[in-house]
Amino acid sequence: MNLSLTDQVIIIAFLLLSLLIGISFARQAGKSSKNFFLSGRDMPWWLLGISMVATTFSADTPNLVTDIVRAHGVAGNWTWWAFLLTGMLTVFVYARLWRKSGVMTDLEFYELRYSGQKAALLRGFRALYLGVVLNVLIMASVTLAAIKIAGIMLGISPVQTVIIASVVTVIYSALGGLKGVIVTDFFQFILAMVGAVGACIIIVNLPQVGGLNSLLSAEAVRDKLSLVPDFNDPSIYLPIFLIPLLVQWWSVWYPGAEPGGGGYIAQRMFAAKTEKHAVGATLLFNIAHYALRPWPWILIALASLVVFPELSDIKSAFPTIDDKILKNDLAYPAMLTYLPSGFLGLVLASLIAAFMSTLSTHLNWGASYITHDFYKRFIDPDVSEKKLVSIGRWSTLFLMAAAALLALAMSNALEAFEILLQVGAGTGLLFILRWFWWRINAWSEIAAMIASFIIALFLSIIWKKAGWPELPSHIKLLLGVAGTTVAWVVVTLVTKPTDHETLLRFYRTIRPHAAGWSKFLKQHNQETLPSGSFINEILAMLIACTMVIGVLFATGFVIYGLYTKAIIFGVIAVLSTASLIVVWKKLRFV
Repeated sequence: MNLSLTDQVIIIAFLLLSLLIGISFARQAGKSSKNFFLSGRDMPWWLLGISMVATTFSADTPNLVTDIVRAHGVAGNWTWWAFLLTGMLTVFVYARLWRKSGVMTDLEFYELRYSGQKAALLRGFRALYLGVVLNVLIMASVTLAAIKIAGIMLGISPVQTVIIASVVTVIYSALGGLKGVIVTDFFQFILAMVGAVGACIIIVNLPQVGGLNSLLSAEAVRDKLSLVPDFNDPSIYLPIFLIPLLVQWWSVWYPGAEPGGGGYIAQRMFAAKTEKHAVGATLLFNIAHYALRPWPWILIALASLVVFPELSDIKSAFPTIDDKILKNDLAYPAMLTYLPSGFLGLVLASLIAAFMSTLSTHLNWGASYITHDFYKRFIDPDVSEKKLVSIGRWSTLFLMAAAALLALAMSNALEAFEILLQVGAGTGLLFILRWFWWRINAWSEIAAMIASFIIALFLSIIWKKAGWPELPSHIKLLLGVAGTTVAWVVVTLVTKPTDHETLLRFYRTIRPHAAGWSKFLKQHNQETLPSGSFINEILAMLIACTMVIGVLFATGFVIYGLYTKAIIFGVIAVLSTASLIVVWKKLRFV
């Protein structure tokens, strides 16, 4: 596809704006590691919330949603919609706890909560395991999306795409630190939303699609429209609805939806002005992430079933595409090739924005682990702030290079999504309870990591090599959750708890709800300290989930032309919003 001069100008202007923002914050970011990784801890809730949304609005997310819709219909999105429960739990229970901790990274938490060499070992290992291994896997899946989009829309090779994307992103990320990332995220999110909504309107009205009514009545689309799965078929509703809602959301660690919070979401909380700003930012993120963004992607995915009903149709239209990456997720960039000149440049710029936003966050977050939790903690505790920033910038370059190389070996985004779910299966409950059950110790976390990894390795590789029948992904998930949970609970009960001085310091600093600490406090003659109302926090979580689902479904039913159902869910959303305002006033924030 040849881009017009207008398209090229729009893309170049966007890239220059991103670089200028990075350059403008370079000097401020270079002053200290706190400025580089936490933007001075003075960011407002609305800017942090939009930054979180922009980060999860990655270039591979529309591809992932397209893959899901083509394979399982709209209801298949419950595999990630279920993480709304995790997100709202973080908003109302954990955001204020993270902000109280005063740490620079969520890995520093380990030596605040646990004691001895085990805590230090855990922190160092997680710095490399999460900051490098899993972080590179995530960034590789995002880069893979860029490879597919560029291959379809621009006709350039994977290697060319990786080189161009890596150079631009590394320069922009390494210069401005987290503040540069957050400010750029604001503009990138606006551009990404305009591009997604505009592309959806144009594509749905293509002659090949025939408008919204024709799309919704098309034979290839009719059985894909339900917002909930067919409950007559357990092979459908179990993996994409019940298991995500009943098990996955609390049991699985997944970046951006960690049970109990963590990763780059926690990094944004640490950068907030106050507890209240941290909570507000995370609430805004979850509302926008689940209620505002999905429908443009879903409609384009449905339209792709009309234009490219089979993968062979995509191959016929784009014969130069490598068969290795010919998957359902390729249908999204294939549909974007129908956009007119001018707007095509805007959409490409929006996809570049989504790509850069996600990678810049992951690069800064991963570099913070390498710099703060590994180098400073274990290599040179007396390192100067100037050298820390330098190490952070070199770590950014290393992470991008590793992600680029891995992206060239991957085939689709859903594959990476399932790998991450399996590796994190069973660890989520530990991350939820470690704040509230004093008995959990460093060995608990070590056991959970080892067990989840061994089980994932066994089910993904050894099982296949043994020639046994392939297990569905949801069965693997359940086995991983059960095995890992049993392992870490048993280890918790048979090992010694964290020393009482560390536990007492943690309790006094964080002031978590005392139910799980009552035995410890009695043993050491300590009084219960005041904290927020756990009942109000859980109530707020449930109300907020109802509000978001109400908005999500109301929007869907308006699109479908089912206005009675739309009004019902709209009323549910309004009543939930009013109830949330009432409960919010009862919550305690600093």
